[in-house]
Amino acid sequence: MSTNTEFEPAQIIAYFVRRWQIEVTFAETRAHLGVETQRQWNGNAIIRTTPSLLPVYSLVTLWAGDVLSQTTRPYAAAWYRKTDLTFTDAIGAVRLVLWSDDLYRHSPSNLEMHKIPPGRLVRMAQALCFAA
Repeated sequence: MSTNTEFEPAQIIAYFVRRWQIEVTFAETRAHLGVETQRQWNGNAIIRTTPSLLPVYSLVTLWAGDVLSQTTRPYAAAWYRKTDLTFTDAIGAVRLVLWSDDLYRHSPSNLEMHKIPPGRLVRMAQALCFAA
């Protein structure tokens, strides 16, 4: 629907599709970064916080571009098939890189002794990355 009567139907749909991508970006920043959900009481704190969250979104997206490849499959539930990577996949991949580096940091120097098998620990980390 448009208030401009000179637009062709295909042009209106094209504008809607472009707008939808922006809406998805804002929905993802609300869901994953907490935009518009700050709990500060001071208006100045909110003014400082919100502009810093979109650069975080950009940094995660850029970092995920290095981590994810063209062959990476999107993380999806068994009943929901996704074909494209989303910000959820991006932030999960970045979390996995950060958390994987820290998994055995506090372990004893004997690298052969693991209380949890490494494969299981990686699967647990992968599940937590997308649940967080």
